[in-house]
Amino acid sequence: VQLQASGGGLAQAGGSLNLTCVASGSITSIDDMGWFRQAPGKERELVATISRSGTPNYAHSVKGRFTISRNNAENTVYLQMHSLKPEDTAAYYCAAKRGAPSTSRDAYEYWGQGTQVTVSS
Repeated sequence: VQLQASGGGLAQAGGSLNLTCVASGSITSIDDMGWFRQAPGKERELVATISRSGTPNYAHSVKGRFTISRNNAENTVYLQMHSLKPEDTAAYYCAAKRGAPSTSRDAYEYWGQGTQVTVSS
């Protein structure tokens, strides 16, 4: 499974950005997909995950501001980010896994390259 993320960039605080991740390869084996982020000097952390059936899970820090969605027919997962804050600045990684739902970073087997999101104050 290969994951290709796109859509990062620079935004002002209070602004919006959208991320897209397209999966290819053995995609029929994928169950959950999600987004994680890593700021300099910090560990990679959960942003949001979504099951194949569309059930989302969000980190407390982004709940109400970010929306994850998924198009199984197009093997794509999206992250809409609104009301951005400087603390949202990080490299955002798309991830996917097989099997039971999980929000744990360590449970995700497949990772895309990071896409940088920078929010200025």
